[in-house]
Order: sequence, then structure tokens, then C-alpha cells
Amino acid sequence: MSSEIKIAELFAGVGGFRLGLDGYHNEDEPAFELDSAGPFHTVWANQWEPGSDRRQFAARCYETRFGSKGFINEDIHEVLAKAERGEIEIPDVDMVVGGFPCQDYSVARTLSQADGIEGKKGVLWWDIYHFLQLKPGTRFCLFENVDRLLKSPASQRGRDFAIILSCLASLGYAVEWRVINSAEYGFSQRRKRVYIFAEKTQEAWDLAGRLNDGVMAHAFPIHRVEAWDEFEVLSDPAENSERFGIGKKVSQFKTAGVMQGCRVVTADVTANFDGPFHNLGDVLVFEDEVPDSFYVKDEELEQWKYLKGAKREARKNKKTGYEYTYSEGAMAFPDALDKPSRTILTGEGGRTPSRFKHVIQLPDGRYRRLVPDELDQLQGFPKGWTNAGMTDGNRAFCMGNALVVGIPHRVGKAMVSLYGL
Repeated sequence: MSSEIKIAELFAGVGGFRLGLDGYHNEDEPAFELDSAGPFHTVWANQWEPGSDRRQFAARCYETRFGSKGFINEDIHEVLAKAERGEIEIPDVDMVVGGFPCQDYSVARTLSQADGIEGKKGVLWWDIYHFLQLKPGTRFCLFENVDRLLKSPASQRGRDFAIILSCLASLGYAVEWRVINSAEYGFSQRRKRVYIFAEKTQEAWDLAGRLNDGVMAHAFPIHRVEAWDEFEVLSDPAENSERFGIGKKVSQFKTAGVMQGCRVVTADVTANFDGPFHNLGDVLVFEDEVPDSFYVKDEELEQWKYLKGAKREARKNKKTGYEYTYSEGAMAFPDALDKPSRTILTGEGGRTPSRFKHVIQLPDGRYRRLVPDELDQLQGFPKGWTNAGMTDGNRAFCMGNALVVGIPHRVGKAMVSLYGL
């Protein structure tokens, strides 16, 4: 292998990308030992949860596990502004990774320069874009987002993703993307997310060929694609903001795609995985490790069943008096142990009955919620990873925001194979 791939991890959370790519080797914590995906080395990271110092529990966990060297717990927008002014130094890196929120990416031209763009304040994509502008030598990118990024907003289907693609194209990046449901590749949680891989290159990509033989297809095999759609995103992000997706009822972006120079090929793909599959039951801890507070009280059971059940009932808006019929379908109750779990959400913590929290039934008939050690493992973190001084509710919040660690790990291994890293 060649020299190491130096990585900057943005919006780092509790370190899912770093764990998946770098692995974990600390003689003081052998229970967390994980193999790396290749010659990856995270040299700089940023994590900031908006709010007070009390909200920085993910950052404290990250620092506990990986140390403070190269780690900054400040608003990334301010950090990049300081770097641009020369007040701090961010090291040069080969790769930038991060999971950023799905927001409104609409942009406008700046007044100061005709070809400039200006994004909405607080939209974290623009901090990624700014980072890549400050560090033009960055060769690779790997980003994660919810899959609705490909079709938002409803009024202009696909506009937001078109803006992102045009930004990357303007910096010389070619892009692959895939919507991956982790359960289809053997993981114990059904979690559907879009992953975006980019390479800065002057080499012309075979776009259609890359659908079947690129990094994403090597990492997550699919049934061979024989037909695809082709179109172009506009080269100016501001023009995409104004024009892309106008009049479209559905997004042009399918579950897989490749882009270079604003030219896009895209297709819906299906998983072709023949490895082992894992289920919710595979991550359960021994019952003597479960605190009493996680068991559902008998007097609360009916409320849990009501919230999980199908409904069609008359309701009235308390402010306006407007009457309407509210309906929703049933959810599994209890959650099946012989299937992958539902997606973990940030509200998984706390004992209050909820429609979306996981509840399992034990052989003796009792019901209980999942404990944080089980949530850690559903995301592919080692058992106890978030047990770093935070509350159980905050541990659940961190896992609701995290990614499945095995996804970047498999992407990294595909990069090693295809690029000879």
C-alpha cells in the first residue's frame, strides 16, 4: 500500500466515519478493537451541537475515545472563518468525510461577484463547500445524508441535490452516489441513507460503466444495470436553485448515479448480497445488564399499544376549532427479534410511551425498551462506545444521529481495491 490517506471528519458526532475507516486500536480499551479499512488516518475533526456546553456530549465522547489532538469542538462556520483569516491552521488532507443535515439548500448570487453564490446561513453544506475551497488538494470525499435529499424540496424535485452536484463539479470532482439500506447488506438495522463518494480528477469517467463497477458497486454489490437515464445539472448552483426540477412531480435522481462535469447517469438499483444477515436479536445484552427503568410498567402497556396501533379518529385543532379525521397505520409491537430493527431515531431515549421507540418482548412475557449498549451495536459501534459520561437519553440521541459504521468501512475497502491505496 502507498502512504496514508489523511482525513478530516466534519460533523463528527461520536466518530462513525473515523471508526469505520481508521478502525480503533487502544491498548487501554481492547473491547473496542476494530480493524481499519486501509491506510486511513483521521488527522483533524470537528463536532459542534448547537446550544450550550451541556449539548456537547457527543464531542466529549469523541474526545474520550480518540483524544484531543486535531479535534475542535466549535461551530464549524466560525472555525472555517478563523482558518480563512489565518488565525488557526487546518492541516492539508487527502479526504473529507461527514454526515450533514438535509436542509433547504437554496442559494442566490452574491452582489460582490457575478459568478459567486451565497447559501442560507446555518446550512451546513456550505461549510463543506467552504472547506473544499480552503483545501483544494483534497482528493476524495465521502458524505452521508437522508435519502430524501435526492428529491427535496417538494416544490422543485431534486433541486437540492442538483445544487450539491454542481458545487462539486465546479471544484473538479466526479461523483458517485447510492441509496443504501443497511439491512440489505447484512447489518442488523434497516437504515436507508444516501452516500456520496467524490474524487477530484481530470481523468474522464465512464459514467454508465461506473454504475456497475465504481466504488459504490464494489462496496455494495447490485444486480447489473442495463438501462439508465441521462441528463445534466446546470453548472451554476444559483441557476439550479432557480430552475432545476421546476414542474417535475418526481425527482430525476434515482437510487444510484454518477456525475462528472455536470453530466449525470442514474438508475434505480437492487442489492445483490450473498453474505450473512443479522437481526435485532443478535445485539441484545444479557437481562442482568438491563436496569429496571427500561422495563415497561403494566399500567403503561395499553398506552404503548395505542401509540403503536392503527388509528382513524376524529380530532379538533385546539386553536382554530377545525375538525378533521386523523389516521395512521400500525407499527410492529413488539419489535421482531428475528428481523433487522427499524431505524433508530434521536428520540429513542426516555421511558415515556412513544410510537417510534423500540420495544421487545422477553420469553417471560415482559416488555422493555432497548438499552444504550444495544443501540450502539445496532449502529455497528462496539458495545459501550457511548458510555463516556453522558446520560442514557443522550446516548440514544447520539445513535439516532449516527451512521452504520460498516458502511464507510466497506467504502474504504472498495477504495483500497480500486485505487491501490
